Parts: sequence; structure tokens; C-alpha cells
Amino acid sequence: MLYRAQDAQGTSRLGYAESPDGLHFTPHPDPVLIPETAYEKNGGVEDPRLVQFGDTYYLTYTAYNKQDAQLCLATSKDLIHWDRKGVILPANQGNWNVRWTKSGAIVPGKINGKYWMYFLGTSADGNDQAGLASSKDLLHWTEETQTPVLPVRPGHFDSRVAEPGPPPILTSRGIVLVYNGADDKLVYRTGIALFERSNPAHLISRTDQPVFSPETDWEKVGQVPNVVFVEGMIRRGSGFLFYYGGADKYIGVAQAASHQIPVAP
Repeated sequence: MLYRAQDAQGTSRLGYAESPDGLHFTPHPDPVLIPETAYEKNGGVEDPRLVQFGDTYYLTYTAYNKQDAQLCLATSKDLIHWDRKGVILPANQGNWNVRWTKSGAIVPGKINGKYWMYFLGTSADGNDQAGLASSKDLLHWTEETQTPVLPVRPGHFDSRVAEPGPPPILTSRGIVLVYNGADDKLVYRTGIALFERSNPAHLISRTDQPVFSPETDWEKVGQVPNVVFVEGMIRRGSGFLFYYGGADKYIGVAQAASHQIPVAP
């Protein structure tokens, strides 16, 4: 598992931990990705999302220098040593995302000869919404649409934020994206969206109600209260394990049965 940790000054680094069962983790003593470049300094590196192609791991992460946050990429063969590939979607330069870029969730397979990635951008009205980018080589990315592909919805649990979670799942029914929604009070809950497999920009359906919400004290009280924020997911038996941040202070895991993910096969 890759995870974000902060020092006393609030600078973020990425740590690495191992587990024999997916539940009990032992952290590596040193961070595996630390702020080094100008676009990472003073704020740090955060929002890790991990996908593997062949023998190479591709890590999307947010670099924050206390001025801009922007989506970056690094690669590794062992999850410990990382090769930075730089900013892949710069801040303040998008089609509709006029501010920061974050949270890149790469689809784990080619579609129509290209790789695809859902990401977070901020529109002119101040809402954080999900967009779509494509790449021919996993290194150079181009925004695909003029509007968000997963917009916020007034009056719903995702009225203020619709942010990609873990890398999507490719199924026979479509592309399943677990995402993190926040309402106008910035309570973060988890939703699920289904996109057309042959057209990753086409949203087929999404959950009207969240599938996962803050319930425990450590999800409700912390650095940012009332947050469950899913960034990692694995299959386990007939269900899934969600790895998530609780109140921006803790890391938790939750087990979801297949029926709790209504668009999964």
C-alpha cells in the first residue's frame, strides 16, 4: 500500500506498507516519495493512485507547492524506487478545469487504442468535478472533453465535489468508477459511476445514494471532519476491500460485498 503522511509542518510524503492479509500492515521505515521538485516543495506529494501495466507500476499523485496543486506521474518496478515523469495535467490550463488538477484514476486497460484517465478539476463556478484525459503511451496526457464527464449534482451527496477514487474496474457492463462525493457542507461520502466501455466519456449511470459514509468517531473527527475518502481497492473473494482516509487523519479499510457495488458484475 502507498499512503500519504504529513510531518509537523503539514508537508506530505508518500509511505509504503506491506500486509500478508490486506488488513494488517507494516510500514516501511522511510518515505518512498518525498517533495524534491519546485512544483512539490513546501506542500508535498499526496493523493496516490496506483495501476500496473506489465512489470511497471504507474503512480498518479498530486504535487502541491502551496500555490498550485497539479497532477503528476511517476513509475517504478518495485514500489520503493520511483522515477518522476513530471506534471501530466498542469493547473490553470484545462478546457473547463480552470484551477487545480488532482486525483488521476487510470483505467487498467486500453480502449480504442488509447489509455484513459479520470481526474479532478475545478470549474469556473468553484465546483470540483471529474474530467477525462487520454494517452497513447501512459506518459503524455491530453484532456478529452470540454465539460466534466462526472459533474456535481445539486441537492445530492455529491453537490460540491465529484472526485475519482481508485483506478476503475473494467467489466462487461462498462467502466466502474468508485468516486468520492462531497455535499455543500463538505461531508465526504462514496459513490459509484458506470461509464460506457467503448466510450469512457459517456456516463451510463451513477448511484443516487452513497454506498459508504462517515459513521465512526475517527471518520467524523480529525484534521478534516466527516470524511471517508476511498483511494485504493482490491478484489477479495466475491467482494472488495476499500482503503480510505478517515477525517484526513487515519487510514481505514472496509469490506464491501458484491451486491453493495450495484454496477459491478
